[in-house]
Amino acid sequence: MCGRRLVAAKVDGEDRLRCPEESCGFVLWDNPVPVVAGIIEHQDNVLLVRNKGWPENWWGLCTGFLERGETVEEGMVREVAEELGLEAMVRSLVGVYSFVERNQVIIAYHLTADGPITVGDELAGYKAVPISKLRPWDSATGHAVRDWLAQRRQGR
Repeated sequence: MCGRRLVAAKVDGEDRLRCPEESCGFVLWDNPVPVVAGIIEHQDNVLLVRNKGWPENWWGLCTGFLERGETVEEGMVREVAEELGLEAMVRSLVGVYSFVERNQVIIAYHLTADGPITVGDELAGYKAVPISKLRPWDSATGHAVRDWLAQRRQGR
């Protein structure tokens, strides 16, 4: 706030970065950031995406950060439009997941979408996986896929 360089210090018993100027009092709390993730059903498939810069064999859900002034659902629909050029409809909340490694909280939804796919600037590509062949992975959004598949088996 005052322009001084932040220093490491204990704040409320936790290691934080803070301003050394007592009159300023700024603390960098570094709280987790909310991220939306979508399990997108499209023509009896689930769409997985690969972001630019990811290894060739990495695929995940369509994800993104919320914008100021939008609801979580609006943010999810916007991300699908930006990344895949699809008009999507949120069907249900799948769950909320901690992604501690990236300091994020993932809010995962099930969506449906129709129409032709247009890959956005952030993506290296996408693939359509038949629901019967979709398998969860053991990190981040993979937990949402696991829970969504379990919900489907239970008829929810």
